[in-house]
Amino acid sequence: AMKITKYKSLFTCICSLCLLSSCASIEPDNYVNQSPQFVLEEFFDGDVNVWGIVQNRSGNVVQRFTVDIAGSVDGNTLTLDETFSYEQGSGVDKRIWVIDRHADGSYTGMADDILPGATGRSHGNAFKWTYEMELPVDNTSYRVRFDDWIWAFNDGTIMNRAYIRKFGLTFAEVTLFMQRQQ
Repeated sequence: AMKITKYKSLFTCICSLCLLSSCASIEPDNYVNQSPQFVLEEFFDGDVNVWGIVQNRSGNVVQRFTVDIAGSVDGNTLTLDETFSYEQGSGVDKRIWVIDRHADGSYTGMADDILPGATGRSHGNAFKWTYEMELPVDNTSYRVRFDDWIWAFNDGTIMNRAYIRKFGLTFAEVTLFMQRQQ
């Protein structure tokens, strides 16, 4: 009876982990034929206002902030000059992204506080953006992975959902709403 209980517990644990990992997986193919089509450099060419929150593992809001983005396109390069303001919590004040579009439709990007290797790709009305950074928390920092998903609502409004992961586990989520300014 002890062996059966032990194997039952192990089986339950494995099933739970499989279920958790499958829930966190977003399938890009689900968005390929949805509209409106999202083109990163078209949306961000100009001024964009952003409103966002960060939630910890418990779902509690630990940051509320706004971002003013000034975007510009030069050939295949998109530059995003981001200025942050915090209503709750604190974080980076300024970030400048330089993002290149490649012939195969993929994107790579860099910013001062982002580790090399940021990559992205459009999938219809969605865009997947992945990168790592040293995230400062209190008096230390943690190397974390951001898995961002952006969905277009219309030509002027998008929503971004970012999952912040360490060791493959999500420990915080970011929700952003972005609106192009005329």
